Amino acid sequence: MALEQILYYVTIEVENTQCKGLELTSRLGIKDCKLIDVRRLYEGSIRHLISFPLSEMDKVSGEKLRIHGGSKGSIVLASFETQGCSLCNTLLSKGAFLISGKHLGDYKMVYEFIVPGHEVFKEILSILESLGFRPRVLSLYKHEPKKGVLTEKQENALWLALKMGYFDYPRRVGTKELAKTLGVVPSTFSEILRGGIRRLLEKYFESRTLGIE
Repeated sequence: MALEQILYYVTIEVENTQCKGLELTSRLGIKDCKLIDVRRLYEGSIRHLISFPLSEMDKVSGEKLRIHGGSKGSIVLASFETQGCSLCNTLLSKGAFLISGKHLGDYKMVYEFIVPGHEVFKEILSILESLGFRPRVLSLYKHEPKKGVLTEKQENALWLALKMGYFDYPRRVGTKELAKTLGVVPSTFSEILRGGIRRLLEKYFESRTLGIE
């Protein structure tokens, strides 16, 4: 994937009976257990975030769950990692980046991801349909760099870094993963990112300085 390619931000809705998160919540038999989010991790595995009542805590004993300190009151937040289902692995195999997945009820899921070009987007849809997922496209946003402060490469790199969670806390993706997604070596990505941030800062402080008069 070259930095000059047009990138697409995609949202689809599917019935996913293969989802590992839904599989676990069903197997545990926990009352009011909910799948909150599905995200791709830096090393390529898939993280599922679930919530359930504190009173049901005894039902998860023996499960490889990570309990999060952000749990509030009577609700527990926990996560676990898997190698993903056919849908997630299709996205990964085609160079897409899974941003998030949300459970709507039953086996209905909404996934948000970035793809490197419209042809890749069509190929992913075709594969998912052949696997029986019947995806419904909710949105397809084409990112087209704007002419201005940043070069096209810098804007593409910063846009991807922002969408993929590079600036989140905790950070959801590293420079190595972003560089791989962009098809460049980490040192090149870091150089482009730093150059873009520098340009934005110079423009910001230049405008602030001019405004002092």
